[in-house]
Amino acid sequence: MQFQWYPGHMTKAKRQMQEDIKLVDLVIELVDARIPMSSRNPDIDELGKNKARLILLNKADLADDRQLEAWMNFFKEKGYFAVRLDARSKAGMKNVQNVIMDACAEKIERDRKRGIKNRPVRAMVVGIPNVGKSTFINSFAGKACAKTGNKPGVTKGKQWIRLNKGVELLDTPGILWPKFEDQSVGLKLALIGSIKDEILNIDEMSLELIRFLQERYKELLTARYEGIDVDAKPVEILEQIAELRGCIKKGGDIDYTKTANLLLDEFRSGMIGRITLELPEDYR
Repeated sequence: MQFQWYPGHMTKAKRQMQEDIKLVDLVIELVDARIPMSSRNPDIDELGKNKARLILLNKADLADDRQLEAWMNFFKEKGYFAVRLDARSKAGMKNVQNVIMDACAEKIERDRKRGIKNRPVRAMVVGIPNVGKSTFINSFAGKACAKTGNKPGVTKGKQWIRLNKGVELLDTPGILWPKFEDQSVGLKLALIGSIKDEILNIDEMSLELIRFLQERYKELLTARYEGIDVDAKPVEILEQIAELRGCIKKGGDIDYTKTANLLLDEFRSGMIGRITLELPEDYR
């Protein structure tokens, strides 16, 4: 499978961010806690150099708790501030304001020495499509000030949002990078829903997900789909799930696409369990 998705508005968004980065003190980058590296745009590091950096590991409720702690330590070792977060339920939101102030402590102290008081920290919120930027901003602000949607690419233009006396946020559209050097990155992004399903081969993706679950989360596969042989070939496991869930066409044939969609939905919603698709040691 080849993964690629780079709509035209993303080129424009990147150019706009290169202009706007001059206006901010801090870059707040949202990543998906299930794929913390694959859901980062490498361009952001270049854009945000010389700025304070905060990484929010969002959708933490769907990620493997042990691996989440390992990822938090991984980013802190690299000099980032990091917070685990579930923007939908607001879990972890209380920590964000304090960490923003910690991340910008030098800037605040510089302002104080110059006699500048009460100038808010200006932060740019960045992230690839569908990591939950708008949901985070709305939860953080306590009101619906940014559009939200569970489809990639809802935020198209930029908007400044005054949160309180201390912080102003600049929301930006989600941008992917033009070409995936590593197709496994594209696969992981596709699995969590950051690339539109309509342009993907869902059947093949489901088999890749089964392979991964067999390798690292066999016990979750067994618990969710009772009675299946988790050591069988991925396509045979998909067939067993089809029979278990009644995904059968008229005439008794297995509906592979319906089963694949069901499996992906149950993975994305956390029904199979808390799963992380990549580990810090993969990147050390």
